[in-house]
Amino acid sequence: MLKYLIEKEFKQIFRNPFLPKIIFIMPFVMLLVLPWAANQEVKNIHLSVVDNDRSMFSERMVQKILASGYFLLTDFSVSNDEALKSIESGESDIILEIQPEFEKELMKVGTARVMISANAVNIMKGGLGTAYLSSILNDFSGEILSESGVQSIISPVRLTTNFRFNPHLDYKAFMVPAIIVILLTILCGFLPALNIVSEKEVGTIEQINVTPVGKFTFILSKLIPYWVIGFIILSMGFVIAAFLYRLFPAGSLLTIYLYASIYILVVSGLGLVISNYSDTMQQAMFVIFFFIMILILMSGLFTPVSSMPKWGQTIAAFNPLKYFMQVMRAVYLKGSGMAELMPQLGALAGFALFFNGWAVLSYRKSR
Repeated sequence: MLKYLIEKEFKQIFRNPFLPKIIFIMPFVMLLVLPWAANQEVKNIHLSVVDNDRSMFSERMVQKILASGYFLLTDFSVSNDEALKSIESGESDIILEIQPEFEKELMKVGTARVMISANAVNIMKGGLGTAYLSSILNDFSGEILSESGVQSIISPVRLTTNFRFNPHLDYKAFMVPAIIVILLTILCGFLPALNIVSEKEVGTIEQINVTPVGKFTFILSKLIPYWVIGFIILSMGFVIAAFLYRLFPAGSLLTIYLYASIYILVVSGLGLVISNYSDTMQQAMFVIFFFIMILILMSGLFTPVSSMPKWGQTIAAFNPLKYFMQVMRAVYLKGSGMAELMPQLGALAGFALFFNGWAVLSYRKSR
């Protein structure tokens, strides 16, 4: 009986003119576009310069700032008041004001004054832009002092920073595994819900309800096709990540497939629970939109869960998306194995039992 129900599900999926296109086109679109667009690295910061010294060193410092690739020169203002107008109009993000006798003080005492004023309406751009600019200015100061041989209060200790797991700070290496998780969530979690609700609207599900097919068998027949589709999507994600971004998992693919097999059951079970309580496509879409927004924003996709307030971390503890995203990033970037990921395994297994048990119990089968 289960064999024929699964065969029916696959035929129903591929006869639909919409679903196969979504299943096979969506991974390409999301993995081709989102890793480039969903980037928290701030660039193209518009800079207004007020040079009150007009010396060779001040000009050299400005050129060094522009050569960093993070800043675009908006204008050279004659006063701070004029530069503030460009901030207010939105043409500039940061003002760099170089004080008079900048070169003289730098050569004489080893220190010189500049003033940085940032537009903090966009706090991310203002904060990171100020940090970038401060780092460049400190580096420039070190270069000048090294060339001139002037002794200063700067410590002679030289620090070398080594970044673990993502040494080139490539944000795509951080985002691609997470986007694969989002793909599995959308395609394997919420498509089954829409599929069942569409059967309710058409009336074909009533033909199943009047048969001796049990609730557990019916739910299983809905889970297995999307479980298989989930593995296909996951494999497509691996291939796209390898060929397009040269991103290969540092750990074992078998570890990812094991956790993915459980995670697909989790999100498919959640989708089936939603379908059991929804009578129309519109109702199901609203419920899915509500859940997908919370799951994504509370998963650590863009901001670390550890940076959330305590109540936010408590809510995130009940988010299965968080655990599988941790697994994907840990295996891809760190090469973690089963021993390091046992808490995530226990959490996902618990979610799978809970949601699929709920789906079986909440399915209303009329005879």
